[in-house]
Amino acid sequence: MASYNLFLLPGDGIGPEVMAEVEKILAWFKAKGIASFNTDRGLVGGCAYDAHGAAISEADMEKAMAADAVLFGAVGGPKWDKVPYDVRPEAGLLRLRKDLGLFANLRPAICYPALADASSLKKDVVEGLDILIVRELTGGVYFGEPKTITDLGNGQKRGIDTQVYDTFEIERISRVAFELAKTRKGKVSSAEKRNVMKTGVLWNEIVTRVHKEEYSSIQLEHVLADNCAMQLVRWPKQYDVIVTDNLFGDVLSDVAAMLTGSLGMLPSASLGAPDAKTKRRKALYEPVHGSAPDIAGTGAANPIAMIASFGMALRYSFGLGEWADKLDQAISAVLAKGLRTKDIAGDKPANATTSQMGEAILQEIQALA
Repeated sequence: MASYNLFLLPGDGIGPEVMAEVEKILAWFKAKGIASFNTDRGLVGGCAYDAHGAAISEADMEKAMAADAVLFGAVGGPKWDKVPYDVRPEAGLLRLRKDLGLFANLRPAICYPALADASSLKKDVVEGLDILIVRELTGGVYFGEPKTITDLGNGQKRGIDTQVYDTFEIERISRVAFELAKTRKGKVSSAEKRNVMKTGVLWNEIVTRVHKEEYSSIQLEHVLADNCAMQLVRWPKQYDVIVTDNLFGDVLSDVAAMLTGSLGMLPSASLGAPDAKTKRRKALYEPVHGSAPDIAGTGAANPIAMIASFGMALRYSFGLGEWADKLDQAISAVLAKGLRTKDIAGDKPANATTSQMGEAILQEIQALA
């Protein structure tokens, strides 16, 4: 039985509650002899600030660096709104991304048939939707320098954020997108703003070259990022894999997320470059939703995004794609039977708590074993 080191960072709010449902599945995998996950648990976000005065401690960063994968819950909440900027809860996630070299963020937007009515868009627009947004995660305006607020001395201030991309950053994220397209419908849409941004001009040039030299069998189209956002709302099924930069990826992936009806349904993966010797990538998996402190401790949180994030870990870090498929099937089966947490119940009352939803998914995957 294969053994893997999985570092758990449940975080704040509902993070520990939804993480607990994944731990049930981990225990069953080991009992069934499928795989043994050696887990350790650390603090990140507001709880880490309370304990250590930092959004993540050096000791927990070392554990994250040594793990085969990191499973991350959610961070933040009103309690920490006034802590210093450099130790705010979100700083822990940003450091993990940077220090682990997690440059590729994969955000699927899947609309399960049973939830097509939960979307704010018409059923025929979203039913059967399955797209993947590949977001560059360690460059661009979030990390570019200078990044300053300057007092101009006349009652005015000037804020500066710098958008920076180098060739290699665009090459590697585009290769990730093209490789993923090989396993899907063979189409990549590259989104940028070449009409007003020099980084967009470079992005377009590099993606075009990589496509021509290495992936000419894949269909490539270029789309302006603002038009892409509009098209996602108009007819999202025209897309399969969308590759874009850090800022536009942040925006477009949230637009795509809401097409499916709830943030509580959507997982994500953040991947680093393959190791030269082992070929393994550093990786962090997390649900798209936030810490939802308003419902923490009430049993109302939807654990599906957290469970599906573990499913992505099975696929991309542990070589257990067959079980990732089965986990997806289990989620779909539970939804088809009508089980709903509050966020996906629509106009009807919720009929499942966090733990009940997790238990139901575990039972379905057991039936598929």
